[in-house]
Amino acid sequence: SSTESEEEEEQPYRHPETNTDLPSEYWQIQKLVKYLKDGDQIVTVDTLCAMMDFNLMQESCQMNKKAIRKAGGIPLLGRLLKSPLQKMLIPVVGTLQECASEESYRNDIQTLGMIKDLVRNLSSDNDELQMHCASAIFKCAEDKQTRDLVRKYKGLQPLVSLLHKADNKQLLAAATGAIWKCSISQENVTKFQEYKALEILVNLLTDQPEEVLVNVVGALGEFAQIPANKAAIREFGGIKPLVKLLTSPNQALLVNVTKAVGACATNKDNMVIIDQLDGIRLVWSLLKTPSADVQSSAAWALCACIENAEDAGETARSLIGGFQLIVKLLSSTNNEVLASICAAICKIAKDEENLAILTDFGVVPSLAKLTNTTHDRLRHHLADAIAQCCMWGSNRASFGEAGAVAPLVRNLKSKEGSVQRSTAMALYQLSRNPNNCITMHEKEVVQPLIHMMGSDDEELQEAAAGCVRSIRLLYMANRNAELFTFRN
Repeated sequence: SSTESEEEEEQPYRHPETNTDLPSEYWQIQKLVKYLKDGDQIVTVDTLCAMMDFNLMQESCQMNKKAIRKAGGIPLLGRLLKSPLQKMLIPVVGTLQECASEESYRNDIQTLGMIKDLVRNLSSDNDELQMHCASAIFKCAEDKQTRDLVRKYKGLQPLVSLLHKADNKQLLAAATGAIWKCSISQENVTKFQEYKALEILVNLLTDQPEEVLVNVVGALGEFAQIPANKAAIREFGGIKPLVKLLTSPNQALLVNVTKAVGACATNKDNMVIIDQLDGIRLVWSLLKTPSADVQSSAAWALCACIENAEDAGETARSLIGGFQLIVKLLSSTNNEVLASICAAICKIAKDEENLAILTDFGVVPSLAKLTNTTHDRLRHHLADAIAQCCMWGSNRASFGEAGAVAPLVRNLKSKEGSVQRSTAMALYQLSRNPNNCITMHEKEVVQPLIHMMGSDDEELQEAAAGCVRSIRLLYMANRNAELFTFRN
C-alpha cells in the first residue's frame, strides 16, 4: 500500500532505539539527502550548504560520508552537478571534493560521468567553484582512467590557466595538486608542455606555502621522467631551489623533492649543480629521518646521484657515519626502504674502496638475512647488491656461510623477469666459490638455469650459462680427482 511505501521510505532517516553506536550527524545527513530529493531550488541550495557544514575531511567524520552514500546522495549530487547555477554548484562540488578522499567515492565520480562536469566548471568565473573542481580532480586523478578523462575533456589547459591566479593560495594548491596527479600519465605531461606549464611550475618553487610546494615539486618529479624536461628544469633555474628544499622539515615535501632531485640527477649537467650545492650530503642525511617514505625516496635519489656524480666514491667516503647508516637500515622492517637501500648499496659498492668499507661494517650478513623475502621488488635489488658485493675478498664464501645461496635458488621461481635476471647474476657470482656450487647443485639449480639459457634476455642468458659452467667445471674437477685417486 502507499502507506507502507511511505513508512519504508522514512525508515532510514529514523534514529532506531536499539542502535546507539551511530552518531546523530549520521541521521541528520540522511534527512538532508532526502530534502535534496524532494526540495525546490531554494531548499536544495540551503540543504547543500547545511551538508557542507559537516566536516567530511576529518577521519572522525567517515560515518558522515557513509550516511551520504547510504541515502543515495552520490547520484543525486551528480545530477545537481549539471546545474548552471553557481550558488548550487559550489556546495555540490564542495561536498564531492571532500568525499573524494575515499576511493569508493572517487570510483563513483568517475563512473557516473562527473569528471566531464568538473572539467567544464574549471573555466567558471568563480574562484571558489574552480578551487573545488580542481581539488576534486586532484583527489580523483590518482586513477589512470580519470587522468585520461581529464585529458579527453580538455581539462589540462584550464588547470594551467589557474596557475596564473597565484594570489589565491587555496586555488593554487588545488590546481597544482591536480596538475601533479594528472602528470603521472606521460601523455598528460606532453600536453602540459604544449601549454608552457613547466616554466610556471619552476617559478612557483619559491615564496609559496608548503601545501603548494608539495604539489609543485610532485609535478616536477613527474615532468622530469621525460629526459628533455630534466634539462629544461635546469635552464629555467629549478635545480637550486629544489636542492634548497631538501632541508625542509615537511615529510610529504621531502618525499617529493627527493624524487624530483633524483630524477634530475640522471642528467650529468644537473648533477654538477646538485654536487656543487652539496646535494648528495643533503640527500644522504635524509636517511636519518624516522619516516620510512622519506628514507626510501632519499635512497632512490642517492642511487641516481652516485651513478652520475663526477667522483661519487670519494664523496660517499667523506660522509661521516654514512656507511654505518646504510648497513643499519638493512634491519628496517619496511620492504620499500630495504629495496631502495639494497639498490643504493649496489651503486656504492661499484667503488672497490667503498665495498671494502661496507664489508667491514657487516654488509654481507645483513644482506644474507634478507634472502628469504617474498617481496619481488626487494628480491630484485637484493640480488643486485649481493652480486656487486661478491667482488671483494672472501665475500662469496661469506655469503655461502651466511646461508644466502639456497634462498636465492628458490627466488629463480619468481615470475618477475627482473628478479630472475638479478638472481641469476648473483648466483653466477656466488658460483665462483666451490662450496656455493655444491649448495646450488643440491638445491637443483641446473634445470631452471638451463631453461633460462633459452631466454630472449641476453643478460639472463649469460648469467645462467656462466653459473651452469661453474657447476660443470667443479663437477669435472671432482670427477677427474676421483679417477686419479682410483688409478693410483
